[in-house]
Amino acid sequence: MSQTNNSVNRRTFLKSSALAGGGLLLSFTFLSAFKKGELPTDLEAEDQWYEITGYIKITPDNKIKILNPNPEFGQNVMTSLPMIVAEELEVDWDKIVVEMGPHDNVKLGPQFTGGSNSIRMYWKPLREAGAAARQMLLLAAAQTWNLPADELTAKAGMIYHEKSGKSGTYGEFASKAATIPIPKGMKLKDVKNLKLVRNSKKNVEGQKIVSGQPLFGIDFKQEGMLIAMIEHPPAFGMKLKSFDATEVLKMPGIKDVFRQTLYADGMEQGGFDTRSFNELLVIVGKTTWEVMNARKKLKANWEPAGETKDIINGRGGKKEVIVPGKLETTSEQRKLMQEYANRPAQQLRKDGDPETAFKNAAQIIERTYNAPFLAHNCMEPMNFFAHVEADKALLVGPLQAPAWTEPLLSKVLGLPADKIEIQMTRMGGGFGRRAYGHYLAEAALISKKVNAPVKLIYTREDDMTYGIYRPMYTATYRAALDANKNLIGFHVKGGGIPEHAIHANRFPAGAIDNYLAEGWEIPSNITIGAFRAPRSNFNAAAEQSFLDEVAEAMGKDPIDFRLELLKRAKENPVGKNKEYDADRYAGVLNLVKEKSGWNMEENKKYSRGVAAYFCHNSYAAHVIDFINKDGKPTVEQVFSAIDCGIVVNPDASTNMVQGAVVDGIGNALYGSLTHKEGAAEQNNFHRYKMIRMNETPKKIEVHFVQNDIDPTGLGEPPFPPVFGAVANALYRATGKRYYDQPYGPQLNSAKRAF
Repeated sequence: MSQTNNSVNRRTFLKSSALAGGGLLLSFTFLSAFKKGELPTDLEAEDQWYEITGYIKITPDNKIKILNPNPEFGQNVMTSLPMIVAEELEVDWDKIVVEMGPHDNVKLGPQFTGGSNSIRMYWKPLREAGAAARQMLLLAAAQTWNLPADELTAKAGMIYHEKSGKSGTYGEFASKAATIPIPKGMKLKDVKNLKLVRNSKKNVEGQKIVSGQPLFGIDFKQEGMLIAMIEHPPAFGMKLKSFDATEVLKMPGIKDVFRQTLYADGMEQGGFDTRSFNELLVIVGKTTWEVMNARKKLKANWEPAGETKDIINGRGGKKEVIVPGKLETTSEQRKLMQEYANRPAQQLRKDGDPETAFKNAAQIIERTYNAPFLAHNCMEPMNFFAHVEADKALLVGPLQAPAWTEPLLSKVLGLPADKIEIQMTRMGGGFGRRAYGHYLAEAALISKKVNAPVKLIYTREDDMTYGIYRPMYTATYRAALDANKNLIGFHVKGGGIPEHAIHANRFPAGAIDNYLAEGWEIPSNITIGAFRAPRSNFNAAAEQSFLDEVAEAMGKDPIDFRLELLKRAKENPVGKNKEYDADRYAGVLNLVKEKSGWNMEENKKYSRGVAAYFCHNSYAAHVIDFINKDGKPTVEQVFSAIDCGIVVNPDASTNMVQGAVVDGIGNALYGSLTHKEGAAEQNNFHRYKMIRMNETPKKIEVHFVQNDIDPTGLGEPPFPPVFGAVANALYRATGKRYYDQPYGPQLNSAKRAF
């Protein structure tokens, strides 16, 4: 990503849609295009680039650039989102240049990467952007040629009048088009006639990535920039008491050591203003190496933080949250969770009379599933650049949610939002971790303190012990069968630290006459946050494992059993609320059954597991095949079926599913973070195992359901059912059911021979 020093106030610039020297600049908010204004006199036509939800820049010599509006962390929105614009604009994709822009929440709304929303959120606005630009160019050509606009056509960046033989490039009409009011309510292409969308395009940044060009936050540099690191408390529930930096300040390159408070007492926090520690010990120096070495010499004393109180204004409205001060240990947390599991819980959904169904059952199946905290482990450690001056601030780095972070920065810096510039770089992984803006606030406060540009860097150890984690979960599932092996009751009761994972209105809710869902939670000072498909990644693992066990008790094929439940949910649904579409859910199961050759004789050599799940508006199913390799169950191949609506860029979408499969297998087998007296016991990859290349499947075959439904999301839905498919395949391989994540450490005790 190229960096420029912008001299024009970005909010002034965003009012403009004309380019100096002629040309067209179109900008679009989520709802409609903004009106054109006066051009700042000091704007440089070819050099200045500013972010907007989606914009098209056309110069007289027919250069066309499309700005990607959303943060990029590997899901390939840098390619896919501009493809949506280009489709309606009618341009030759090979001649388009794509760039990433900085943030502006006045004109863009939330440029949020998360919740599998990028394509889904921008699908219509970006199509409208391309269509409006095309129409303005046609009108400009019509005025220039004195011809009716409806006699003109646009194709591949050219405008044609068939009767007269006239033709011209978009660039020839760009200046005139810039004077035409932006049309509204544009008629979009019929999705059956899309030519660019639904066809694979290479990653526009692929060459830059493989050639090592600076794209990521960790690459960003500025003259005079200092490096900062934070020494945080050694355990959750502790805070800084005192420190001695005498020796550190004598070391080469070290500029300052100081204490920093992150959030002021009583500050109202937004829903994503999570932070693990509020009392920070900061070291600032010239280079990363010097700061890392100096930190080892710091002498710090820590003390119990005690119970604290936060005021959170999130999705549920404003509330006071009491954060306990106890130094927590994993073994004690597990005992406490068992105690809570036996207490009454909050009723989330109830259909029929589940109590009577279980009382009259001929057979009850009951199983409890557990999962630990998980660390995000983004391959690019947390970092951000900040240069805070008296009247303005510039921040540059990897961030998922700039619109949610800007209000936090405004509070801690005491600057209005229009004086804070956030430029987004490519992210080396996010998975929810970079949706929380505390590390930007830390960088900004450090820069303000030392009155210099600063890059804050977390080491791997910092990130793994600093939070923010996937919560610790448990859930007990019960199924009631009658004397004829019919499923007559279903009960799920789940809890967690500090939240539960139960989605009350998801499958199999709506498919069983007597259904009960309950949840409970235990407060904690161990900070948690979104982790690829939040809550769903555990809920799917437990639910899909349990459904397999119920199917076996009923003497049914696991896929057929799920399809029977979905048929009931479609034809005779129970209850009023049902999040999922039974047809789409069944569609991915039928597709994966077909593509995997589920019951074919030649596949009986594999130990096969299946799972399917709905979350984030899309549907995913996997069949995972294990083989015996050196006496150990090993993943050989995976078949995946996905329904995410229209697939904008098939190759990129396939890559995303494959990544989710590998990520899911690795976390299912190995992912685990534990604590002792508040301190994380894993601080790097020597103790927190990640899946290795030689452990990944030899083949991951991805198939998409073909339909004309508007895109419904893809980044998260393929991930959750992987856990359940792994557990179910391991049962076939070892004869043992797996109830506790991670499964890998338990494999050595499995006795079944292949």
